[in-house]
Amino acid sequence: MSIALNDAQLEILKLFRHGQSEEDLKELRSLLVAYLSDKVTREADKAFDNKGYSTAVFDKWKNEHFRKSAQ
Repeated sequence: MSIALNDAQLEILKLFRHGQSEEDLKELRSLLVAYLSDKVTREADKAFDNKGYSTAVFDKWKNEHFRKSAQ
């Protein structure tokens, strides 16, 4: 079963068609994680503003348990 690569994946492959050192790969992984983390934070901030949440809502959520008990 073959899976088509998306444009971002193809672009990354083009950039790194030459071998990279293990240290370079670790640094690239770290940069990608930082980028994606920042993107998630921006989206959460946007949702926070759109919903009109206050910090009190998050303080309440920190103390709530969202897991269902196993029965």
